[in-house]
Amino acid sequence: MAVAPVLASGSIPAAVVAAGGLVGGYGVARWTKKRPLGGVVLAAAGAVAVREWQRAGGTEAAVGLGVAYVAAFAGSHPLAKKIGAWPAVFTVAGGVAAASWAVTRRAGR
Repeated sequence: MAVAPVLASGSIPAAVVAAGGLVGGYGVARWTKKRPLGGVVLAAAGAVAVREWQRAGGTEAAVGLGVAYVAAFAGSHPLAKKIGAWPAVFTVAGGVAAASWAVTRRAGR
């Protein structure tokens, strides 16, 4: 119960939530061997991040970063064939976190 107020208050940056969703979703899917469960983690973190992106940067920022989040998830799969699964997940998570930080920082000015 204590997690929802923390996320709703915006004390955890959306960049961290989004990157955590990508890494956590993959981790849960891999360790439980239940891909749908990893998808739940990915979707829940994405929903929280989109809400925060909307609050911080407006609809345009939320849509753009939401698309980037989904594209990062999809792009991690072919990237994993080239560099390995965990390096691919960390790479796309870092990219989404950087984009989130840049967009929301600019919107806050």
